[in-house]
Amino acid sequence: MLRTLFYVVTFVPWTLFIILTGLPASFVSADFLHSYARLWAKVSLWLAGVKLVVEGRENLPLEGAVVYMPNHQSNFDILALLAGVPGQFRWLAKEELFHIPLFGLTMRRAGYISVDRSNRKKSVESMRRAIERIARGTSVVIFPEGTRSPDGHLKEFKAGSFTLAIQAQVPIVPVAITGSRDVMPKHSRWIRGGRVTVTILPPVPTAGLEVKERKALMRDVRMPIEALVEKTVQS
Repeated sequence: MLRTLFYVVTFVPWTLFIILTGLPASFVSADFLHSYARLWAKVSLWLAGVKLVVEGRENLPLEGAVVYMPNHQSNFDILALLAGVPGQFRWLAKEELFHIPLFGLTMRRAGYISVDRSNRKKSVESMRRAIERIARGTSVVIFPEGTRSPDGHLKEFKAGSFTLAIQAQVPIVPVAITGSRDVMPKHSRWIRGGRVTVTILPPVPTAGLEVKERKALMRDVRMPIEALVEKTVQS
């Protein structure tokens, strides 16, 4: 309880400070703002008593855009990815987040990509814009489960993110996050601290694939993530 109270009391003003000082930085470049947000994530993890470990950096492609696909167990996954995944990337996030005062503006200034799921037409248009951004060289992060797992087990993957990667013809980099559920599981209000490991796995190519082959692609991406995540859940 004391850790949670300390986190709330310190996280809110720290986040507000980053937003207010980061917005002017966005006029330098969106890349600069993204890098500044990485500082926010690292300090936020420290405030929560989280030790971050990143493995598999050698698996990152040296050039070109990729689609990062991590599992999702906790709100702390976002901080862990932002702090742990090197280089520039953008979040693919639901439209509602962009309507939060100041926070939403900061996301837009950083070049993050909104996805409007209010109806099929808007969703298709959002994905089309995302494909264009990726094809022009912007790496993105997508949670293929769509939401956090309540029990730690890997949920069913949504097909749309794989269609996006195939149409953009960029590799998918699977990412396994373990330990974040122990810090703060879904539906919990308490923060326990601990160790979070982000494991970057070898990329899965999409070059030459067609949308009709996405089921095999989903399996190839899911298997290495599941192997690490399920081992942790069972232990």
